[in-house]
Formats: sequence, C-alpha cells, structure tokens
Amino acid sequence: MNRDIAEGKWKQLKGRIKEKWAELSDDELESVDGSSERLIGALQERYGLALDEAKQQFEELKKKVS
Repeated sequence: MNRDIAEGKWKQLKGRIKEKWAELSDDELESVDGSSERLIGALQERYGLALDEAKQQFEELKKKVS
C-alpha cells in the first residue's frame, strides 16, 4: 500500500474514531498518528478498557472502514 492510500485510510478511520469515541481529543488523535497500538493505549486510558476489549472494538471499527 502506498503512502497516499494509507494516509487516506487513516483519515477515514480517524473520522469514524471521532464518532465512536468522542471523548478522545484532537490532540490525542494527532499523537496516535495512525498507530493502532497508540490508539488502543489511548482507548484504554480514556475509557478504562481492558487491552483485549480495546483491541476488539478497534478491529470492529477498522473492518467497517476497509
């Protein structure tokens, strides 16, 4: 996947992330910068989710964008 496609997918995913997890700030999303591991960590911290639950929710959302 080239960089332009990856960046486009991240922008789509970022919009969905904002819809689903509205408590995540723009600064948090900017610091995630496309890293699923950082996003999962932010979800755990902000929403108090267990690692498995945060991963599962993220994977479900990612499938909707793909």
